Amino acid sequence: MRICSLLPSATEIVYALGLGDCVVGVSHECDYPAEAARKPSLLRPRVDPKASPGEIDRQVAEIIARGESIYAVDAELLASLAPDLILTQDLCHVCAASPEDLATALTRLPKQPKVLALTPRCLGDVWDDVQRAGAATGHSIEAEVLASELEQRVSAIEGKVAAASVSAGTSADNGGGGEENGERRPRVLCLEWLDPFYVGGHWVPEMVRKAGGVDVLGREREPSFRVSAEQIKETQPDVIVVMPCGYDAERTAREFRSLKLPEGCDSLPAVRDGRIFAVDANAYFSRPGPRLADGVELLAHLLHPDVFDAGEPAKSFAHLSI
Repeated sequence: MRICSLLPSATEIVYALGLGDCVVGVSHECDYPAEAARKPSLLRPRVDPKASPGEIDRQVAEIIARGESIYAVDAELLASLAPDLILTQDLCHVCAASPEDLATALTRLPKQPKVLALTPRCLGDVWDDVQRAGAATGHSIEAEVLASELEQRVSAIEGKVAAASVSAGTSADNGGGGEENGERRPRVLCLEWLDPFYVGGHWVPEMVRKAGGVDVLGREREPSFRVSAEQIKETQPDVIVVMPCGYDAERTAREFRSLKLPEGCDSLPAVRDGRIFAVDANAYFSRPGPRLADGVELLAHLLHPDVFDAGEPAKSFAHLSI
């Protein structure tokens, strides 16, 4: 089977299923595992990924206003690769190519491949997508095993949180949180973009909950959305996790340190207590693939360091200060 993946998380899934040798083309962002980055790239973004967060936001808005796609598919290369299966997504047309981006390119292929579009909105959907990819590639048994292992890892974290009688952080009066089953859960703000501010959505608030925290603004299964500085200050988060979509921990830290934060942010509990963290969003939060389980483990450590070891993801976060 010849597979083209236009989605980094899908690329990670097929590699995790042992199908790396079947991958003949990827997106410009497919960089994990490292071998994937050496495959031919089928996408060209029409925005400058090296620009500042504010400039990227401006470019995206301009392209959308013109009714254009953010990604260009290399139709000639796609035809030459002659894929049997193309993996894409229909969740966020800003983050990755969609089925619509493929439409024109597919008309040039003499043999139409199967197209599998992934649209996960929660962790359960991600595990289901693993099995869907397995079914599409004839590796259903391997996919079932992998999905089960990922689900069990996250469930184990939930169980440990419930059994630990955690008392970190402060109780909440709003945003749905604070205390659960006698435990005091830290209030968590997850920033998915910095200029303007966006909070993480879909599976991110669920990851926070399963790691033993309360997401003060994000909504489970709902898209990320823009928030104001006043909204952020009103939530009084105990922990701030900075996870701009598409950034690793190093770039996240660099962009955060160059950001001029609104007046009054220095009074937030997370700032006073030194609990602001830059994380590798690409690896553990933005991409709905197998490494989201690692992301839950990382969050559990950041929220409850006395209960959870950091493990391997510890190499991919940094403390920030204002």
